[in-house]
Amino acid sequence: MTKAKITTLHQGYNFYGSVEKNREYMMSLLDTALRQNPDLVCLPEAFTSVSSLPIEKPLEELAETLSGPTIEMVAKKARKNNAYIICPLLTKRDDCIYNSAVIIDRAGDILGVYDKVQPVTGNHDYTEFEGGITPGTELPVFNLDFGRIGIQICFDLGFPESWAELARKGAQMVLWPSAYNGGFPLQTYAYFYGYYVVSAVRANKSRIIDPLGNILVQTSELVNIISREINLDFSVVYDDFNWNIPREIMDNYAERVDIRANEDDGYFLVEPTDNNLTIAHLQQELGFESHAQYHQRHRDAYARFHQGKALLPQNAAHGDRPSYTPGMDEIAVDEYDNYLKKKEEK
Repeated sequence: MTKAKITTLHQGYNFYGSVEKNREYMMSLLDTALRQNPDLVCLPEAFTSVSSLPIEKPLEELAETLSGPTIEMVAKKARKNNAYIICPLLTKRDDCIYNSAVIIDRAGDILGVYDKVQPVTGNHDYTEFEGGITPGTELPVFNLDFGRIGIQICFDLGFPESWAELARKGAQMVLWPSAYNGGFPLQTYAYFYGYYVVSAVRANKSRIIDPLGNILVQTSELVNIISREINLDFSVVYDDFNWNIPREIMDNYAERVDIRANEDDGYFLVEPTDNNLTIAHLQQELGFESHAQYHQRHRDAYARFHQGKALLPQNAAHGDRPSYTPGMDEIAVDEYDNYLKKKEEK
């Protein structure tokens, strides 16, 4: 189990006339957030900039090195509070300026840096990005002590291929520092790629979204800091062949597992709440796989079919369990009865 308390906040359009004043304001918010004893806090995009966009002043006046005052302050707070902090700011490195998110670990050290791969154009003719920002080139996934995270920043929201790549690399949660709120696409990515999404914005609606695409909690004008305890050892499951899994979990692990379902689309989330129980244990004992594995099995079969090859039997975790609930029709009831007889014989 890899349970962690995640905290995010919004800047609430509170922009000041200097990097120093913006930093002072956001450090006060960070101090309040850290009093909630989080495992991770995410701050908004380029929060020391003078407005919601980093193009209002020359970048040289806004950017800092990785050893600059903002990172130094945040690192001290991370170390003092034993928390990871996602610190987005404009960084100077290798004669370039990047729109970055710096991951600072519990010891106050820099764990890694994500540079915004898709900065928005700053000119009508698309000859410059955000006043001179250099686009990043990598989509890294970072290993924290409670799970694997990826990061996207603001305009990255418009590029589904980047979010898909983070899923392929095993991200269990994606942080999205931004200037604006983002809206429904954040839920879409969480749903399609099966990971948590946490936003931290300079506007007024930061969110924590579960892998089913549901908003668990969000900030408002009255509440600008929110937290949620989540477990990154989870599985999103499609109900084909797995319709019995929620009931079996409730019968055997009711007080140790959280199950949430989207009834209309057939997806459900299995998330252990007991430190001594893992999703791998549940999958092995009860025989189920993630929705990603289920869809990949179909892709593999389609590929062979279109290549003119014979379809090969696949040994899925569900075995020969009927694909849907026996309550639907008589044929399904007969299939389920036969399945139970075979199970008893084994």
